[in-house]
Amino acid sequence: MILSWRSRRKSKKSKNPGQEINSDMEILNPRHFCCPISLDLMKDPVTLPTGITYDRESIEKWIEEGNRTCPVTNQVLASYDQIPNHSIRKMIQDWCVENRSYGVERIPTPRVPVTPYEVSETCKRVNDAAKRGEQKKCRELVRKIKNWGKESERNKKCIVENGAGCVLSACFESFASVSNEDLLGEILSVLVWMFPLGEEGQSKLGSAQSLNRLVWFLTSGDLSARQNAVLVLKNLLALDQKHVNALVEIEGVFAGLVKLIKEPICPTATKASLMAIFYMTSPSSFNEKMVPMFEEMGLVSVIIEILVDGDKSICEKALGVLDHICDCREGREKAYENALIVAVLIKKILRVSDLASELSVSILWKLFKNSKDRSEDGGVVVEALQVGAFQKLLVLLQVGCGGSTKEKLKELLKLLNLCRVRLDCFDSTADFKYLKRSY
Repeated sequence: MILSWRSRRKSKKSKNPGQEINSDMEILNPRHFCCPISLDLMKDPVTLPTGITYDRESIEKWIEEGNRTCPVTNQVLASYDQIPNHSIRKMIQDWCVENRSYGVERIPTPRVPVTPYEVSETCKRVNDAAKRGEQKKCRELVRKIKNWGKESERNKKCIVENGAGCVLSACFESFASVSNEDLLGEILSVLVWMFPLGEEGQSKLGSAQSLNRLVWFLTSGDLSARQNAVLVLKNLLALDQKHVNALVEIEGVFAGLVKLIKEPICPTATKASLMAIFYMTSPSSFNEKMVPMFEEMGLVSVIIEILVDGDKSICEKALGVLDHICDCREGREKAYENALIVAVLIKKILRVSDLASELSVSILWKLFKNSKDRSEDGGVVVEALQVGAFQKLLVLLQVGCGGSTKEKLKELLKLLNLCRVRLDCFDSTADFKYLKRSY
């Protein structure tokens, strides 16, 4: 009775193909159908030059980790050729069909992985078709590359390693001035997973024609095109400052990025938009043209809104953008006008991550340091006291933080304490004694 009960219990928990059992017996995977590395039923069996068969995914991972020997025989591999073992794969499929009454699912026939030769030849054809202006031919070839990438991560890696990113970037630039949304949209959907591009690919995608077309997709494309455009822009801006400087000059880019935050498509697009704004608002990129854009789009208010309910990743990126905005006087003026900013920043300290706490302190330091209104009847310093900033910042100092953040914390606490004395709300607490010792 005990063995029967255990068998029934195990049958409910088992979910792996070839491991299902019924109430009377357990179906075990035949040992010669299992990969020697993962010990699971092989889905795509391949044979190494040593004669041992493995599941393709397992042996590729083994080789990628730097191993140069056969896991079973321990022989040094003269080559890494992996020959598909169709006989074993067919036997595994037949076994699955024979045992389907026990819940065993048939393993589908794997697609043959794309080869470097196929990728190289297809890229050459794309390049030739682009030079001749054959848009239809280019679209067919780009879709072929896209479908290869959908089949497996291995195919994506092979495509990227064989220069497809550079070729597609050049193709995008060639047709950037032509109104062919289908072709350019297809190229964008593939370029999303092709970064980092080579130097030539960066140059093509970062050209004036390409950037203007990317901004067009960002502001006028459908949801999918807008998402792909912001992902490509984010990846491109992370590579070189010159792309940031060029993009800042294009009209409509800020409006498109902020719209993706106000009217989110998905978290991935929101994060990419925040990172793009982060690069564009960095001190090395900032110029006076951005100030009226901040005011017109209410960027500070948008950032504060997403900070209220954003997850860890979104909060960190939003705080990074706000930290950059507060580097300039106009940005700080907009921050002072927002009634929630101090309360939200104090709330995020010690509740999101170490990075979020450091960024919050940096923003508060910039606001307090440059605030002219430190009188007894108002100002951001008084507002901070009212929401418990002194105690929160003191705890952060006690917990420990980075060197630059620690110095900013000490300055903030001195300023807060000075305001407490002016407002006659100072009491000689143990916290303040600790603060005095830390100076």
